[in-house]
Amino acid sequence: MFGFERGTTLASLLLILLLPAAVAAAPVNQLVNHPSPYLALHGSDPVAWQEWNAETIARAKRENKLLFVSVGYFACHWCHVMQRESYKNPQIAALLNRDYIPVKVDRELNSGLDDALQTFSAQLSGVSGWPLNAFVTPEGYPVFVVLYVPPDDFRKQLNHLTQRWVADRAGIRAMARQVAPPPAGQPVSAPLSAERSARAWKQFLAGVWQEADTLHGGLGQVNKFPMAPQLHALLERQSRQPDARLAEFLRVTFDQMAARGMRDHVGGGFFRYTTDPEWDTPHFEKMLYDNAHLAQLYLRAATVLRQPRYREVARSTLDFMRNELLDASGGFYSSTSAVDDKGREGATYLWEPDELKRRLSPEAYAAARRVWRLDQAREFEDGYLPAEYRTPTADERRLLADAMRILRPLRLARSLPKDDKLNAGLNGLALSAFSQASQFDPAYRRQADRLQLFLLTRLTRDGRLVKAMARGQVLPDAELEDYAYVVQGLLDHAEATGNGQSRARAQQLAHIAWKMFWSEKGWKHEARPLLATLQAEPALADGALYSPSEVLVLASLRLPDPALQRLARTAAGWQLPAMEQDAYAYPTRVRVLTQVQLGA
Repeated sequence: MFGFERGTTLASLLLILLLPAAVAAAPVNQLVNHPSPYLALHGSDPVAWQEWNAETIARAKRENKLLFVSVGYFACHWCHVMQRESYKNPQIAALLNRDYIPVKVDRELNSGLDDALQTFSAQLSGVSGWPLNAFVTPEGYPVFVVLYVPPDDFRKQLNHLTQRWVADRAGIRAMARQVAPPPAGQPVSAPLSAERSARAWKQFLAGVWQEADTLHGGLGQVNKFPMAPQLHALLERQSRQPDARLAEFLRVTFDQMAARGMRDHVGGGFFRYTTDPEWDTPHFEKMLYDNAHLAQLYLRAATVLRQPRYREVARSTLDFMRNELLDASGGFYSSTSAVDDKGREGATYLWEPDELKRRLSPEAYAAARRVWRLDQAREFEDGYLPAEYRTPTADERRLLADAMRILRPLRLARSLPKDDKLNAGLNGLALSAFSQASQFDPAYRRQADRLQLFLLTRLTRDGRLVKAMARGQVLPDAELEDYAYVVQGLLDHAEATGNGQSRARAQQLAHIAWKMFWSEKGWKHEARPLLATLQAEPALADGALYSPSEVLVLASLRLPDPALQRLARTAAGWQLPAMEQDAYAYPTRVRVLTQVQLGA
């Protein structure tokens, strides 16, 4: 209740009465104590971050402001750099708060939004990645995007776009609609024939050989990512139609990924990617999905390429997941950070020669000095990364194995921040990995069973999936990828263990997914997309993760359910004009066309 002085005028009284509303409307940072570890990191920024939801979109429309949508993730090194340089900067924060509706997005919670903005970025500038910072009209149309930029350049870009928006809002809106994809039409079907499948493989393989690095292995000539969907398709091809050239390329690829700097030789598991084509220099984040993918690929490669040693790589990858990503609930965390708690990139994994000399025997140190290139100039500020930069002799390999046993507990005691979000789809991928591994080693059966129970009890509500759990809170709105990867994981668990419940729940969730995300117009990433350019597609392309639409199609073909199989064959029959232009981006669809032929 207000107390008023004598002589208060009506105008001043109205001002006082209106003041609380004005104060309440002032933007404040909504991410304080957010359950997503990545979003919570930004809770102390001076930027008035909002969440991506319908209420935020409505606010942008009311205030007639552009949305500044910044997408990143917990383990992203350059996301942390841009936060430190720009989002902690009071002057830059003031510009964002005054002229925009700033929105922070965890890409692992809004993968459909992230995918659409990444596509827009690639079309606009030829590059994509994180942090991705998109300027979006109040109606939901992207108009401009920047990745990491230094603070001075970022400030100039904000001021320039503000001036453009004030001077010509209608023109910017028109431009945004003009560059948006045209409305999706009705997909066109084509016969599911052996000729169609053979043509898809021919086009895909042509794209692979265009990208293949036959000297160092892998795909691409600048930096190196695992490219799991492409490698999976190539292993499948090799298993059905052996080819000496392809076998050699795959062997070099799997050897180099395991031997060089993309793999953590001390603690197990793989880093996200390397910045060079020789697999030497990693960015040090580790993702649950990469390691789940690579564990399965190495298990498969051990059989297809007749290299039993690959099973040990798979085992060390699975053991890393258990040692460093496992939650007490039985689920797995999303990632480990590229930086330690002091903000030093890679310091968790790097070693100083003096410490190695102190910890190891003279013989083991001599082996490490040669193989790990301790005798050369350091590449990282905080030490040297153990990796097989020079091929070890048999004696050196034995000595280095002894060294790893000494260094491993020391490494595990170091600081390693983690994104402890428990994501449904990513845990579905982990369930596939542990289920498949249990067929080679029964020790992994218990972990697969625990993970199956976790998914079916903790990440489902009323028979439907939730997106994630974090800090004791449920994050709703599961996306297509969550359903697809969980259905696949449950099927892999059922086939590995004979668990009837896993098969029944996979069938139930598959029906829900088809109803929520598929229609006669195509597939949606999200059940209720807010970005105007997110529209149905006849199939979703592969990226770092497998195409969720094609994973669900493959899973539905495996289920003994005539209705699901009819839906899968209908979706598989749709023509993909984008695939005609770039089959390399659709390896899982290529596999689908083969599977349809095998099941015909």
